[in-house]
Amino acid sequence: MRIAKPRPSASGVAASCAALLASATPAFAQDGPELRRTIVEPVRDMFAGRAQDEMLTLALFLGTLLFAVMAAIALVRAKRALAKERAAHEEALGETKARADRADALLEAESQVLVVWDSTKSEPEIRLTPDRIGNLPAIRSEVLAFGKWLIPQAAAEAERLVGQLRTRGEGFNVMARTRVGGHVEIDGRTVGGRAVLRVRDLAGERAQLAEFHDRHKSLDREVKALREAIEALPVAVWMRGRDQHLRFANRACLAAAGASDMRALATGGVFSEAQMSELGAARRERGTGNGRIAVKKGNERRIYAVHETNAEEGSVGYALDVTELETARQERERQQRALAATLDKVATAVAVFDADKRVVIHNKAFHELWPVDEDFLAERPSLGELLDHLRANRRLPEQANYREWQRAMVSGRDAKGEEISAKPVLWHLPDGQVLRVARSANADGGVTFLFEDLTRTLDLEARFVALTHVQRETLESLAEAIAVFGSDGRLKLTNPAFARMWRLDPKALEDEPHIETVISWARVLYPSDEEWQELRAAVTGLADQRQPVTRRLERADGSVVDLRAAPLPDGATLAVFTDMTDTARVERVLRDHNEALIAASRIKNEFVHKVSYELRAPLTNIIGFTQLMSDDTAGPLNPRQREYADYILSSSSALLAIINDILDLATIDAGVLELELGDVDARVAAEAAAAGLADRLKEAGIRLDFDMPADIGTFRADEKRVRQVLFNLLSNAIGFSEPGQAVRLSCRRQDGEIVFTMTDEGRGIPEEVRRLVFERFESHALGTGHRGVGLGLSLVKSLVELHGGRVELRSEEGRGTTVSCHFPLRAPHRAVGSTGSVTQLEPRRAAALPPAEPAPSDSRTASTE
Repeated sequence: MRIAKPRPSASGVAASCAALLASATPAFAQDGPELRRTIVEPVRDMFAGRAQDEMLTLALFLGTLLFAVMAAIALVRAKRALAKERAAHEEALGETKARADRADALLEAESQVLVVWDSTKSEPEIRLTPDRIGNLPAIRSEVLAFGKWLIPQAAAEAERLVGQLRTRGEGFNVMARTRVGGHVEIDGRTVGGRAVLRVRDLAGERAQLAEFHDRHKSLDREVKALREAIEALPVAVWMRGRDQHLRFANRACLAAAGASDMRALATGGVFSEAQMSELGAARRERGTGNGRIAVKKGNERRIYAVHETNAEEGSVGYALDVTELETARQERERQQRALAATLDKVATAVAVFDADKRVVIHNKAFHELWPVDEDFLAERPSLGELLDHLRANRRLPEQANYREWQRAMVSGRDAKGEEISAKPVLWHLPDGQVLRVARSANADGGVTFLFEDLTRTLDLEARFVALTHVQRETLESLAEAIAVFGSDGRLKLTNPAFARMWRLDPKALEDEPHIETVISWARVLYPSDEEWQELRAAVTGLADQRQPVTRRLERADGSVVDLRAAPLPDGATLAVFTDMTDTARVERVLRDHNEALIAASRIKNEFVHKVSYELRAPLTNIIGFTQLMSDDTAGPLNPRQREYADYILSSSSALLAIINDILDLATIDAGVLELELGDVDARVAAEAAAAGLADRLKEAGIRLDFDMPADIGTFRADEKRVRQVLFNLLSNAIGFSEPGQAVRLSCRRQDGEIVFTMTDEGRGIPEEVRRLVFERFESHALGTGHRGVGLGLSLVKSLVELHGGRVELRSEEGRGTTVSCHFPLRAPHRAVGSTGSVTQLEPRRAAALPPAEPAPSDSRTASTE
């Protein structure tokens, strides 16, 4: 169905034309007023007053006409503008071509490669200049194969950056080194939605700049790696500026100083100023300072080896914790001192050389063995220098090629380059000394030499071999049967006399039979088991203290054999069998004879003692009655009677003194004589003994000289017995002195003793008589008219020994006799038994030293009449 369109009215057409005219393009704005005068206004006047329907057709026509006119005008105008625009475009295109030509010229002026990625194309556009390749690839396919013409590190970085450019549009500009050593600049960016990569070869200053850039990056990496390494070091490292303020410190330095960060460390410092002052002075003076600093951390003391040196921008230092090292060093020094002290006690000479073959340790034996001064050894000479020094002193074995021998000793290898054996060798020195030298390589590359002097050992070995031969010959020539059994009970050594005595096969003894086998062979001649049991126990016993065995075997054949078994130091046992058959017979005869002599001596002594005791009472009566007669108690005596009475009194008193001496000796022999100890004044005792013999000295015309200090003092003894000893000594000296001679009595203190010395100027005592002077009842006149019973010096010796002292006699024929009695300052409170036989050289005159009444004694006194 068609729908009729309403027809426009005249007024509508007019309005439409007006609107069309009003909406004309600005290009026609300049012609508006003219059109309005010529067209619009007449049309408007024409339509005014006309009917609306008539005017519609006219309006339509006029509108169409107007549109056509306007279209024509617009077309003219459009063609005119298009021509003008085309001319402008052609001008711009020419300018653009000129610019493109200039850009191509500029691009071709440099050695570079352009790569463009268009989003509409899968393959990139690559443009390169073949005649200016330089460090760039010459083939398009290799441009993006960075690994073929860039170094690996640069290739990996280029691939990463290109990937980011294409995916995220991130631009970049880097310099990279090629495999041929040159540099290129790689620039990437996005232009108009395209990714553009330009690779340009660098030359001249830009190449140098690239080189510097590479070096900077390399140095930066090295500095970074070095810094990381320094940070990881367990050693404290720091750096100071020119103003000595800290610029850097690693973690170990912070930990050593106990600081949390650089600020705290810069405030407190690594070490105190006092600790670093000496180090800093050395650094300023010599450029480098070294030292050790002790730091206390809590209860722990740490030691650091500090080194600080000047640097261009200040100083650099480090501190190494050497606490464990210092402890180890001190321990090593202690061990070395202990080793040196131990080696000094070793008889073997030891010398230790370090890896440089310089002596570091030598012991006392080494210094004693070699003629080397301590000053020379203190300089730590090398092994070669030491060998030269010893060779100069002729203390090395003679060598045909000394230099080659010395080189081998130092290097440890012979002329063929083979290592010298560590087996000890002998050095025969020019002076006859023989040394055993051992060379041992140390783990630290050093060497140790051991020198053992075998001169004495070899000499002893030679002597031992000779002594063994002599011993063998001696054993074979002995009449005694010798058998040595080892610790295992087997026969180790024997002589021919053993096989002969026990009638054994010598060849069977060479097989080292056991003690049991030997005993079974010997039972044929001596079947008793007791002695063999003791011998078996002595040989095989396990007791800690092995005792010797002594037995007498009376064999079935009538012979008598003495068995003596003694342990030897090495665990062996020596058995000696001695044929005592003849000796036993003689022994029986001598024993019987000796028993008879002992019985006779005992009877004689008992008789003398008893007779002396029995004679003392009547003799005392005789002396008493004689004294009464001499005192005219019973009436006056004529001169002859008085002379007889004096003779009786004198002889009786002398006999009483002899009897008293015999009784004293008997009391001493019986061990019942007790000393009455007290403080004895030596001078008083000597003067008292001399006073008792004053008359006799005067009658004999003999002078008595005293030689003793006034302050001789006292000593602990029995005063009566001391006076008795001095009396007997003085009496004996007077008896053997000639008229006009002198007797000297001296006394001295020496070595805790009081020594009385009696010296006469008599004829002296011959050597054969001197051995008997202290024996009892030995009396010799020695060419004088004096003769006694021989008890004086015997009693002197017994009494002095009873005090714990001793008697010495020195005499020379023609020069007199000296008798010394040594009394200890404090005599022991004891009684002694028989002191042996004693001898008296002269009789004793009656004196005022009466002994105490002894009890009868049955002690035995040997007598040599």
